[in-house]
Amino acid sequence: MMLGFLLGRAGVKTVVLEKHADFLRDFRGDTVHPSTLMIMQELGLIEDFLKLPHSEIRALSAEFGATSIKIADFAHIPAPCKFVALMPQWDFLNFLADKGRCFPALKVMMSAQVMELTEDAGRVAGVKVMTQNGPLEVRANLVVGCDGRASTVRAASGLAVQDLGSPIDVLWFRLSKKAGDPEQVLGHLEADTMIVTIDRADYWQCAFVIGKGGIGRVHAGGLAAFKAAVAAGARFLSDRVDELRSFDDVKLLSVSVDRLTTWSKPGLLCIGDAAHAMSPVGGVGINLAIQDAVATANLLAAKLKTGNIEGRRSRIGATAPAVSREGDPGAAGGGSQSGVEAYDFGS
Repeated sequence: MMLGFLLGRAGVKTVVLEKHADFLRDFRGDTVHPSTLMIMQELGLIEDFLKLPHSEIRALSAEFGATSIKIADFAHIPAPCKFVALMPQWDFLNFLADKGRCFPALKVMMSAQVMELTEDAGRVAGVKVMTQNGPLEVRANLVVGCDGRASTVRAASGLAVQDLGSPIDVLWFRLSKKAGDPEQVLGHLEADTMIVTIDRADYWQCAFVIGKGGIGRVHAGGLAAFKAAVAAGARFLSDRVDELRSFDDVKLLSVSVDRLTTWSKPGLLCIGDAAHAMSPVGGVGINLAIQDAVATANLLAAKLKTGNIEGRRSRIGATAPAVSREGDPGAAGGGSQSGVEAYDFGS
């Protein structure tokens, strides 16, 4: 969505394709780092952005057993916003989409799932999309895959993926917030337990770290044992773990860390998690994806606008981050070939 905003702002005719009807996904990152806040300031958006519900981490502590240790203080960083903003990513994406509506060059299509790439003379020439109104073909001079670690665009591209491996998975759940809860404590570590608690204003979004592939052992141990482990690992939550009624309230985030050895091919570019899936540790993923979008816009916007990319008139189709980090149930290569409407964006 950030790349779509930047290109629309630059006057490049752009279509953003979002698989879902909204941006509401629990697995999307919340941590907006000072570097990203600086970008929002440079775009003239920071004042309105910080009016959205959020909390601010100006210093960061972690609990090691019964001891709390300050591990970061953002007071001295060389940035205008000396804090990390915790904001649900769906609010961030909705904000960018709303602000982008003032750009005539930008079109955002919701409920538009990319099914496969189209090619012409060995070059990616667009995408086939399934919408609520049926199949659609979007032709573009450049397709940008920004659709996350389970990227349909990446899978369809044939680009080589280097799996760097991850030793962990994460169990994701929410518990209520109460008066007197600790502030600015993000991590809770014991000898064999790590819990991250993300402040979402009226509840805690919790991440319980387990060994890779360990979900079966957690289920086998039973819900009571899991709740006991949560209570022992983050003691302030011990009076509300019974809010977890069943394992249906606990979602698995399968962590992957990988990267494309080459991010592009003629007519196609991947950025963000589609190019380099990051560990959730530190909440860097969303921020690196935004840096990718800024770099892409800086390098390509003028060329796209003037039509000097690969010697063709420039149009760009961008698939917005749209895939659950658990994986995309939709596979590349599907889609009906009959009755497909052709949509030549920008022609």
